[in-house]
Amino acid sequence: MQRKIYLEDIPLDEAWAVFRQALTPAGLWQPLPSETIPLAEAPGRVTASPVWARLSAPHYHASAMDGYAVRAQDTVGATETRPIQLNLIPPDQPDAAPRPVLPINTGQPLPTWANAVIMIEHTQPVPGGIEIRAAVPPWHHVRAMGEDMVATELVLPANHRLRPVDLGALAGSGHASVAVYRQPRVAILPTGSELVTVEQAAAAGPRPGQIIEYNSLVLAAQVAQWGGRPTRWPITPDKLDAIQAAVATAAREHDLLLINAGSSAGSEDYTAHVVQNLGQLLVHGVAARPGHPVILGLIHAGDGRAVPVIGVPGYPVSAALTGELFVEPLLAHWQGQPPYQPPTLTATLTRKLVSPTGDDDFVRVAVGQVGDKVMATPISRGAGVITSLVRADGLVRIPRFSEGADAGQQVTVHLYRSPAEIARTIVAIGSHDLTLDLLAQFLAAKGEGLRLSSANVGSLGGLIALRRGEAHLAGSHLLDPDSGEYNLSYVRRYLPETPVVLVTLVGREQGWMVRPGNPLGLAGWGDVANPDVRLVNRQRGAGTRVLLDYELGRRGIDPAGIAGYEREEYTHLAVAAAVASGTADAGLGIRAAARALQLDFVPLTHERYDLVIPQAYYHSELLRPLLALLYDAQFRAAVATMPGYDVGPMGNVIREA
Repeated sequence: MQRKIYLEDIPLDEAWAVFRQALTPAGLWQPLPSETIPLAEAPGRVTASPVWARLSAPHYHASAMDGYAVRAQDTVGATETRPIQLNLIPPDQPDAAPRPVLPINTGQPLPTWANAVIMIEHTQPVPGGIEIRAAVPPWHHVRAMGEDMVATELVLPANHRLRPVDLGALAGSGHASVAVYRQPRVAILPTGSELVTVEQAAAAGPRPGQIIEYNSLVLAAQVAQWGGRPTRWPITPDKLDAIQAAVATAAREHDLLLINAGSSAGSEDYTAHVVQNLGQLLVHGVAARPGHPVILGLIHAGDGRAVPVIGVPGYPVSAALTGELFVEPLLAHWQGQPPYQPPTLTATLTRKLVSPTGDDDFVRVAVGQVGDKVMATPISRGAGVITSLVRADGLVRIPRFSEGADAGQQVTVHLYRSPAEIARTIVAIGSHDLTLDLLAQFLAAKGEGLRLSSANVGSLGGLIALRRGEAHLAGSHLLDPDSGEYNLSYVRRYLPETPVVLVTLVGREQGWMVRPGNPLGLAGWGDVANPDVRLVNRQRGAGTRVLLDYELGRRGIDPAGIAGYEREEYTHLAVAAAVASGTADAGLGIRAAARALQLDFVPLTHERYDLVIPQAYYHSELLRPLLALLYDAQFRAAVATMPGYDVGPMGNVIREA
């Protein structure tokens, strides 16, 4: 029975049930046909049938050592005080002398008359032969025929993914080729009049309104990783006839179609109509976030086949998750495999998550082990935030109707990285600074398996994270309005019972980031109070926000009268992006962020940016390589090239208590 659902979210499990019910009678819910390929092409493929040994391995009795072939019974009675002489003979003439012996090398066939080998190190040459001082048992240092495998023995079962060592077993048992499931052929069709290829963008730069198409790159890489053969289709503009023609053509030569974008309900979202026109629309909308406008259906190919089609949402996080939830399980089943089950661990959530009550909510998290606790920090949740895919260490699923999870709650993390990598992760939570990115780069370049994972929550947020035991270190640049000193008073206030070390990372220049030419002529702190100036601010608790409030207070300026004061961003680069885009006229930040987005910079002050490190971690092996970088000439030189940075105080210990 055909089921058509138009943007009516149904539970994930129900969506899969509908999909399977349609695939089964069409003969599509079973492994693909097999093909026979040479062993050199087989790594990663899956056996379509059991493989039985054609030959025994080894297929003869072979010497396992360099030495001498003997009859074990001729060695009986040999001792240190009563050695026995064995006599060299011509090959295959055991009766040429009593107690015959024949030199033999590792891997050579054992003479038919011999049943043991004596290592050359355990013999003494004498005229006409050798002398031994210990007896050997039968089959000593001999690889008997069939020791590894015997002809007709099972070498590999069906549905086994072939590893490098498996190829040796197949070859050793007499096979030059192997029957494997055919790789699923997957067509990926990006659609959208606003899309340009990455090659076009690199050559001329995208114009406003144009979007670089990279979802097909991600989806194709996923398909290849999961054992499929992806084909990336050219971008098709938002025209119903053009998309329909492309889909009909792709269906003729592929097992699965992924139509990227156009799966929602906008005026130019044609995917559902295309599926309806060419086949069956089974599901349009799944109760999962991100990625709810997923389409599932069947296309009727010209050769009479039914071809599954998945309408993949256009936002990159949604697209990647759709691949994990729908594409991977189908490709696995077609190759005789269960869906991939990533390793999991239990972690403590560092902040509250609010989830839509009717959806399964999939949240990407950064994960690190701090002391004896594993912490999971949610990453920016925008469906279009591609960097969240890069930074994520794992995925947390918040079930439907749960409304979210509280800070401190235990959650199950489905890992993208191994637990060993998580254990070698340094967790930094606090103020944003570009130097942290350089630290991460230099740590990775050392090749010791260390990672630096940073979460930008502001200086105060970092100190609170240290108090809760959620981080190894925090970046901070909090100005005390009473003393004019950085960080010390805040450490005493927020970490009164935690012995910490303050180590200076850099000195930084702070000022107004403005559009090129400084069109509004900003020069000092008070100029931001001009009603014509639209400000973009940092979030509460950020050191830059504290600095701004301090300087406004000194001048008697009421923040409530500043246009844009309540607009908040979490990093210097995000503030710079707001100015560069024209949605704000000015924002307080560091010179390096202004330079990165080709903005002008009005210098206002210098500040000290410290790393606040609990003593327990300051002296740990985990942080030792990171702290050593503060004295590394190459690292310091790299930081010094960034505008507005002073590496002179780098590595200075401000306080150790």
